[in-house]
Amino acid sequence: MNPPAGMSAHPMESTVAALLAPGKGILAADESFPTIEKRFKALNISSTEQNRRRYREMLFTTLKLNEFISGVILFEETLLQRTQDNVPMPEMLAKLGIIPGIKVDKGTVAPANFAAEKITQGLDGLRERLIEYRESGARFTKWRAVITIGADIPTRTCIEANAHALAQFAALSQEAGLVPVVEPEVLMDGNHTIARCEEVTKETLQAVFAALFHHRVVLEQMLLKTGMILSGAECPEQADDEIVAKATLRCLYRAVPVAVPGIVFLSGGQSDQAATQHLKAICRVGNAPWKLSFSFGRALQSPAMKSWQGSPDNVVLAQAALYDRAKCNGLAVSGG
Repeated sequence: MNPPAGMSAHPMESTVAALLAPGKGILAADESFPTIEKRFKALNISSTEQNRRRYREMLFTTLKLNEFISGVILFEETLLQRTQDNVPMPEMLAKLGIIPGIKVDKGTVAPANFAAEKITQGLDGLRERLIEYRESGARFTKWRAVITIGADIPTRTCIEANAHALAQFAALSQEAGLVPVVEPEVLMDGNHTIARCEEVTKETLQAVFAALFHHRVVLEQMLLKTGMILSGAECPEQADDEIVAKATLRCLYRAVPVAVPGIVFLSGGQSDQAATQHLKAICRVGNAPWKLSFSFGRALQSPAMKSWQGSPDNVVLAQAALYDRAKCNGLAVSGG
């Protein structure tokens, strides 16, 4: 979003613009300890601090990664780690032309009386942590809320509680001079139809933006990270790419203010190829009032992790796999 003539862009708006650079997206490398341990374990890799550092440093130092990756979401451990050459990880990323960000939430728990649903923790002490993260080199933040579709869920109570937490997070981030990436994820788990996914996502996004408005969050200085509108993973009838694209854009038009500069899609458990194909179909429709891009985790990392296998002998192969996935998604954003 360009500032009016004669006015310079706000620093957070400059960060937003850099994250939304044409043909680029965000690499989500913010897996929590249990998540990365589970993925490592499947490949017989020990989840030690040293292995996690080696793995993430291997990802970030992929040659020419900044051609297609504008920013990386880090886990707190990684933000505070140093490379094998004793350079702070955020400093290394910045030198490579990639903006460091940080996941700031503390994971999900079931609220009292709502055992089938989740609410995200992490607001306590967040103001102080954000100052530390900024001083450590972070330029943007991310908070994930989880909305599950099932029998009689999500409830309005769960949606409102998560929307309120997302808005508080966003306000605190902007107060600290950090761009918030607001992520309400409607899970694709379940046998629901694409129509049900659209209905729940629309209700969730409308609640989130109502909360952001009430918390005086500056929309021009944030990004939305959201899922595509998909059939449930166990739904017998899977919508094709064109239907997914149309439903996704229709939902966004009905729920997301045009003041939001960009929307980055999460892959949400889709296969590498499916996530890219859906992204391409959405971006090809064109004429959206927001810049559209991606913020993928597993859909970018999975081939690289499988190639790496924890061995330094496989670094070049693993980096080639990451570069290939990043390029495919960068081209998808460009409509290629």
